Amino acid sequence: MSTTSLLVLAVAGLLLVTFPSLCSGRAAHDHHQGEKCKPSGTLESPARGHTCDECCKPGHIYPTYQCSPPVSSHTKAIMTLNDFSEGGDGGDPSECDGKYHHNSERIVALSTGWYAKGKRCGKNIRIHAKGRSVLAKVVDECDTLHGCDKPHAFQPPCPHNDVDASQAVWDALGITGDDVGDFPITWSDA
Repeated sequence: MSTTSLLVLAVAGLLLVTFPSLCSGRAAHDHHQGEKCKPSGTLESPARGHTCDECCKPGHIYPTYQCSPPVSSHTKAIMTLNDFSEGGDGGDPSECDGKYHHNSERIVALSTGWYAKGKRCGKNIRIHAKGRSVLAKVVDECDTLHGCDKPHAFQPPCPHNDVDASQAVWDALGITGDDVGDFPITWSDA
């Protein structure tokens, strides 16, 4: 191979490393899809806080996220239990409609990135777990940027990969007992 050919290959390699957007087609798409959602900042809980099992711990620092993992036909997530009724652990009324909801409804709150500024409001997602699947309606955001205050029921910011589900969703999936709390699932837009 000539010196000129080696020089051209070296410059091309340097350009692709420096400017990955120059890549085209599937390789660039796959690289982008594989990127991880990293914390965008932190939130420090007030020195004095409320005392409850789920409340922010005084003085603790929590990561915040502006993103969530890319949505696919089997998006990995952690499902948590939420009480969407007035006075429940969900805090304020649901973001989508400004209302409280009965826990007998199959409803969810999605992490901020998946909530997509309300674009999924009123739409169904399909949740898969334990060999079963269920449709659930998006009614709320699980805020990944804010928390430790009254509107967020004094709870920390949500993780970036959270599907916060009503009791009816857990029941439909047959998840009971000690498994209720943090459970690995997959989900997709329905």
